Amino acid sequence: MSAASPTSPAAGPPRVVVMMGVSGVGKTTIGTLLAERLGWGYAEGDSYHPPANVAKMRAGTPLDDSDRQPWLAAIAADIDRWRATGQGMVVACSALKRSYREVLIGDRPDVRLVRLAGDETLIRARMEKRTDHYMPPSLLASQLATLQPPGEDEEAITVTVTSSPQECVEQILDALAID
Repeated sequence: MSAASPTSPAAGPPRVVVMMGVSGVGKTTIGTLLAERLGWGYAEGDSYHPPANVAKMRAGTPLDDSDRQPWLAAIAADIDRWRATGQGMVVACSALKRSYREVLIGDRPDVRLVRLAGDETLIRARMEKRTDHYMPPSLLASQLATLQPPGEDEEAITVTVTSSPQECVEQILDALAID
């Protein structure tokens, strides 16, 4: 199930897709598959966090806006670099607040937002099965409390992650109108 808006004809096809959503929703899995299907690169937003942010999350302490600013700025700088070189990229980033998405997307017409959404129970179960991630399931509630779903004007593609990752990718490709 997805609700999607088509790519704006004036903007042309996207060069960068930002996969957003709370931890455990499937940004990495679906984003990697999407990048493979498109023949694009993939960047993991978590790798942009400075060590202090990772330590804070690992300890079960939610990040605040000041913690996130350098992280978002680093991702935005790479988005601009990819756009300048014409490199197609998919980047996974929680981008929970509208203000964060404004840093990442702003007035970049060739950057599209894909929101992955799911039920808290499903996401928590996924997080509890992970053994290789620093984000503890205890921080899911703070992420959900912080989450500001995209407004209509953000023209986000929203995909509910109850389908398989491959089916989610097909829904995204259909909404992007990219083969």
